Amino acid sequence: MPTFAEELDKLREEGLYRSMRVISGAQGSHVELEGRRVLMLCSNNYLGLADHQALRSAAVMGVAFGVGSGASRLVSGTMELHARLEERIARFKGTERALVFNSGYAANTGIISALVGRGDAIFSDKLNHASIVDGALLSRANFHRFGHRDVAALERLLEEKGGSGRRLIVTDGVFSMDGDIAPLKEMARLARRYDALLMVDDAHGTGVLGATGRGTAELLGVMDDIDIHMGTLGKGLGSFGAYAAASETICDYLVNKARSFIFSTSMPPAVLAPSIAALDLVDSAEGKGLRDRLAANVALFKERLAGAGFDTMGSETQIVPIFVGPADATMRFSQELLEEGIFLQGIRPPTVPAGSCRLRCTIMATHEAADLEAAADTIAHVGKKLGVI
Repeated sequence: MPTFAEELDKLREEGLYRSMRVISGAQGSHVELEGRRVLMLCSNNYLGLADHQALRSAAVMGVAFGVGSGASRLVSGTMELHARLEERIARFKGTERALVFNSGYAANTGIISALVGRGDAIFSDKLNHASIVDGALLSRANFHRFGHRDVAALERLLEEKGGSGRRLIVTDGVFSMDGDIAPLKEMARLARRYDALLMVDDAHGTGVLGATGRGTAELLGVMDDIDIHMGTLGKGLGSFGAYAAASETICDYLVNKARSFIFSTSMPPAVLAPSIAALDLVDSAEGKGLRDRLAANVALFKERLAGAGFDTMGSETQIVPIFVGPADATMRFSQELLEEGIFLQGIRPPTVPAGSCRLRCTIMATHEAADLEAAADTIAHVGKKLGVI
């Protein structure tokens, strides 16, 4: 059996070794990375709210309620700000109730493993986030994966593998490594036809997509057809944590059954308050302006990459992958861009399948058009040098 050190050496040889880079100061369109000022092109801070003054001020206000919550939600850890945030999320999503979780991973593993179990069936897109997969495995339900965005394959599985227990269809709203969007309208139709629950992880759509930033379901006109709206507070909303927005019955069931909710100390006040501020900001004229600017930035950047001949893998959103292929070439591309002042991470297995490695660009509302144009030109220059285009 190989030692841990030997396994790490093997990861290095295969171009799959990972390490962390330290950013000094706040998250923004530019950051100081290990002593150098670089353009940030790999943050999920889509609206630029992570360092917004309204969220900073709210965090300071939150400290007035204390630093820690002291306990889990069902002991003594439900504070006034937890209740306020959940009420605000429910209004935002148009549901009877909402429930806050400590992270997107905790939400997905807790929700899925609570709602279904042995004898039930889960139907999951093959490119769903790892937290959805882990939640399905924890549930011990029958786990069926269908081809990416393949509605016909989903229907065949529902017909053949639906069983007699509960059925849960679960999908990302925006797929985090490809930037494309789930066919929610068709999935909602199948959920009704086959008496299944439909859960959407809208981590990358919340605050960003739709006329009012309600997310992928609003964009596609199916807000009322989703049984469980899951999303995160730490991407487009610039804060931290996650939520489930659903009926009173489902949320009450999760309070009693979701282990990641029951057995975790609750989020602290200084994290809850900025999330409320972020939702208020998304609903404001400023929020509308940020979404419009983000859309313009995305269109500009994609146009420049397409003109250079890059494959952006069908992206429909602010997540813009650049297909490279091999892991070693991807990481060489990433490193050369960093030397040119662009912080853009390479994505490799196990996050994506072998042979489909890519640079994952993420555009922000706070990027300047000139910076994006210059970045696209630099990416093209390095891409040609490395033979990617």
